[in-house]
Amino acid sequence: MAERITKKLEEALAPQRLAVIDESHQHQGHGGWREGGETHFRVDIVSDAFAGKSRVERHRMVNTILAQELTERVHALAIAAKAPGEA
Repeated sequence: MAERITKKLEEALAPQRLAVIDESHQHQGHGGWREGGETHFRVDIVSDAFAGKSRVERHRMVNTILAQELTERVHALAIAAKAPGEA
């Protein structure tokens, strides 16, 4: 799932920096956690596509790109989305 998220974000946003971290192990036994993990992720992304956009707009962009993953398996997605120069 991390590879899939990475690929979709790279294709859609051409980021200068991208880190997709699976934090599922930190949520074992909590809501949305499933055996095998890949349910809770953190995304740290820097892209020109976020220039001039609000934090909410940036999160919506990422959520739209990953809509399928969010309905299939991903329960939680923490997003740090910045434009170059903000990082």
